[in-house]
Amino acid sequence: MISGSTDDTDGITGINIVPLVDITLVLLIIMMVTAKIIVSQSVPMDLPKASSGQNVQMIFAVQLYKNGDVFVDQKKLPGDEAILGLAREARSKNEDLRAVIQAEQAVTHGRVIGVLELLKTAGISKIAFGVTPVDKVDESRKDGEGK
Repeated sequence: MISGSTDDTDGITGINIVPLVDITLVLLIIMMVTAKIIVSQSVPMDLPKASSGQNVQMIFAVQLYKNGDVFVDQKKLPGDEAILGLAREARSKNEDLRAVIQAEQAVTHGRVIGVLELLKTAGISKIAFGVTPVDKVDESRKDGEGK
């Protein structure tokens, strides 16, 4: 045996868990802070108030129903072709006009594309489609039905 060597048969007699507890607490705090942000879909802001405030952007809302009804900004129109005149008029008032098409699920694809073409003809290039968010529970139930 070499002198000065230690016997390694004793092993570890105790575990220091303080670093483990520290890391766990830090991760818990981070999770609690981020969970609130994830649950609320927007970050709360305290915006300044102004007496002459106005909307920054104007929305041209188009609603299409399966029975053939069409509404623009909550006003019923006689048909889809009437959208073109209203869209041109709204576009002349606001160059940064945005359109949102909200169509019922049963509305045909061709009708939605037709309205999309009318809006593009009127010069509106910023177009979005309104949807209803799907709950995660409903989504998982759909996946389970196919199995």
